[in-house]
Amino acid sequence: MVLPSLGESITEGTVTRWMKNVGDSVEVDEPLLEVSTDKVDTEVPSPIAGVLQQILVQEDETVQVGGVLARIGSAAAASAPAA
Repeated sequence: MVLPSLGESITEGTVTRWMKNVGDSVEVDEPLLEVSTDKVDTEVPSPIAGVLQQILVQEDETVQVGGVLARIGSAAAASAPAA
């Protein structure tokens, strides 16, 4: 999952709060995190349904638009034993 474009002139955002934890199930368009920019504070929704597998950008860290925020996998992949 990447940071989507938040506006024409916005190039980066700071993660202010994660609303989900690793291992949580998420639905399409469910808010995952809050991002703050110099122009707007907004919630970023999940682009897909699945399980939040990894958070790559922590709270108070800044990321470029298009930068990877987290990894979301299928619910089946999360419950499968590691090989």
